[in-house]
Amino acid sequence: MKRVTGIGGIFFKAKDAPALQAWYKQHLGIDVQAWGGAAFDWTDDDGKPVAGTTSWLINPQESKHFAPSDASFMVNYRVDDLHALVKVLKEEGCNVLEKVDDSEYGKFAWVIDPEGNKVELWQPAQGQ
Repeated sequence: MKRVTGIGGIFFKAKDAPALQAWYKQHLGIDVQAWGGAAFDWTDDDGKPVAGTTSWLINPQESKHFAPSDASFMVNYRVDDLHALVKVLKEEGCNVLEKVDDSEYGKFAWVIDPEGNKVELWQPAQGQ
């Protein structure tokens, strides 16, 4: 079984999220959207789209999205079979959070790494 197949997103907190979003937009040219982030579509060497997107998001410092971790970041990893991976991680003694979300964007689960960082696992919906 494959475990992680790629990075689906990088999320971090900022003391002044709107100002930092504006800085990234102005100075690095990231197309920051009203939701506070951007989506980078994957392309091949010729610039043609291929299946996949990596999300990038700046959250306000007060965000509870990374709880129970108090880290200032969270990485979302793409996986092929979320339920199988969650089962294996539990068997291996990992701190897997009980909640599994199934949405229009795919399936999501979370595990806490040994340093207390919340890691998001994502099985994209068909066609993503």
